[in-house]
Amino acid sequence: MALVAGHGAAFDPNPLQDFCVADTTSKVRVNGIPCKDPAAVTPDDFFFSGVDHPGGTASRRYGFTALPVDIPGLNTLGASHARVDVAPGAVFPPHYHPRASETAVVLDDAVYFGFVTSYPGNKVYAKVLRKGDVFAVPQGLVHFLHNNGSEPAALYATLSSQSPGLVLLADALFGSGLPGELLARTFLTDGDTVHRIGAKFQSS
Repeated sequence: MALVAGHGAAFDPNPLQDFCVADTTSKVRVNGIPCKDPAAVTPDDFFFSGVDHPGGTASRRYGFTALPVDIPGLNTLGASHARVDVAPGAVFPPHYHPRASETAVVLDDAVYFGFVTSYPGNKVYAKVLRKGDVFAVPQGLVHFLHNNGSEPAALYATLSSQSPGLVLLADALFGSGLPGELLARTFLTDGDTVHRIGAKFQSS
């Protein structure tokens, strides 16, 4: 009985077919995106053009752009990709992906890139990465990059989840409406300082 019950509760974490191309026109709601009819799949479903150019979502506050590499054929395969461009002096600020590890390769110029281990160690592992260098970030750890050079930098990031999530720490803390007293005690500062910082996040 125990053997049967155990098998009944198990699941197969791996794909059960060669691919499940995302059908973005479907009205079916599942954990992910429904599959396109395999008979209608084409090579374009596994193709993306334009990763050699910056673009996508821009952050005026921090000075980076992120271009999602949208490949329908990756649906259900546990991966996502993006091109990230960082202006000289700009940052992709401390953040984490709750559902993914990340591997990034520098396409152009150089950045200071790294991550911080969990409490209580809080150890920084970081390097200056140049064109062709690759750096890996374990799942759920806070990481960052800073273009401290004089030229624009570009990276190609691969994440180990179709929906990795993104939590920008400063935005989550100062842009969410958390009580000022809580933030003042957290940052070992006073309410006026917290208010001045928070106002910059509320206004942009």
